[in-house]
Amino acid sequence: MTVEIREADLGAPDDAQAVVALLDEYARHPMGQSQALSGEVLARLIPGLRRHPGAFVLLACEGADRIGVAVCFQGFSTFAGLPLINIHDLAVTAAHRRKGVGRALLEDILHRARESGCAKVTLEVRDDNAAARRLYKRMGFGPWSVPMLFVSRWL
Repeated sequence: MTVEIREADLGAPDDAQAVVALLDEYARHPMGQSQALSGEVLARLIPGLRRHPGAFVLLACEGADRIGVAVCFQGFSTFAGLPLINIHDLAVTAAHRRKGVGRALLEDILHRARESGCAKVTLEVRDDNAAARRLYKRMGFGPWSVPMLFVSRWL
């Protein structure tokens, strides 16, 4: 399988629809939120990403098919005094999992981070997502022994 990784053009209807479809598929999965994105979220997703400073979205493509997505945000590491990239979402269609698509997306993100002088790349992963944890560990993410909690307060 030949996978091309490219930045999504969120102004192009085909790319925008693909990003929404991929994120909705991810949301429906138990490792997402086990339910579809609401109509309100679907309507504001692309306009919101287009307006958000530092946001970029990558698509994994096999020919004309979009088979994976990574939604990333540039941030800043105060401990390093350098920029960072946070991978907020990384998803691959069910039919293309375990075929190197997630790895290709991660490799592209890491390349972009090095090229732009970032100190690190961060992400969140569910404790019970063994497949994703294996991939991230193989790609050098860690340490895994530091107990940290990710908390949020919805507004």
